[in-house]
Amino acid sequence: MADLIKLNWENATSPERNELVFAERFKDYGAYPIRKSYQKTTSIALIASVVFFTFVVSAPLIIKMFSSIDTSASDAPVEVTVELKEPPPIDENEPPPPPPPPPPPTIETVKFTPPVVVDREIEEEQPPPQEKLAETTVSTVTQEGEEGGTEPLPEAVVEDPNANAVLTIVEEMPTFPGGEGELQGYLKKNIKYPAIARENNITGRVYVNFIVDRDGKIKDAKILRGIGGGCDEEALRVVRSMPAWKPGKQNGRTVNVSFNMPIFFNLQ
Repeated sequence: MADLIKLNWENATSPERNELVFAERFKDYGAYPIRKSYQKTTSIALIASVVFFTFVVSAPLIIKMFSSIDTSASDAPVEVTVELKEPPPIDENEPPPPPPPPPPPTIETVKFTPPVVVDREIEEEQPPPQEKLAETTVSTVTQEGEEGGTEPLPEAVVEDPNANAVLTIVEEMPTFPGGEGELQGYLKKNIKYPAIARENNITGRVYVNFIVDRDGKIKDAKILRGIGGGCDEEALRVVRSMPAWKPGKQNGRTVNVSFNMPIFFNLQ
């Protein structure tokens, strides 16, 4: 009996220990109801855990079983009968629709083939005689014309989108009339050494940037690096007063070119 009491006393949830510990104490709340229902709560939690684990393990099997159900009957096509209404009666008194307009008359043209330079022999197509060209219209194909035909519309002129672009390096750079020698002679003849620069012994190179446009005119002259003393203003004056240059060319077309030119001021 002593051993049984000792064993139950070491068990914190045994009813005998709870009765002794909570004798003459409040048993409606606190640790007494928790210890009293401990065995029942543990059993419920254990059973719920086993059921949940069993469900998780068998879930793939259940899903596979339901997915194997034959659904061929639901995929069978459904026949639908559609009843078409009769077309409306034709009114014999209603006038027929007008015929489509005839195509415009074709004018007579003669194909003109531009010359092509190739490295092989080609079948030459004889050009039309001059009398035929005077009577017909030159085109890219040869066709018979109809009376009343009009001349084809002229082809639209496609302008170069880069015509106004300013380039720095081109195939043919712009040049001063007469070449580099004439340019040096022009600068020596027209540059007037500023008095302030002469009095302060200012010498050096003034770098001027300007644009030679498609007509060879000088535009937008500006100083890239100056030396002061009035030399910068004198360099701009001389550059702006230069005659028209020979314009630069790219792909056979005149273009706007940005040009840098050093002008040397030296006291002798």
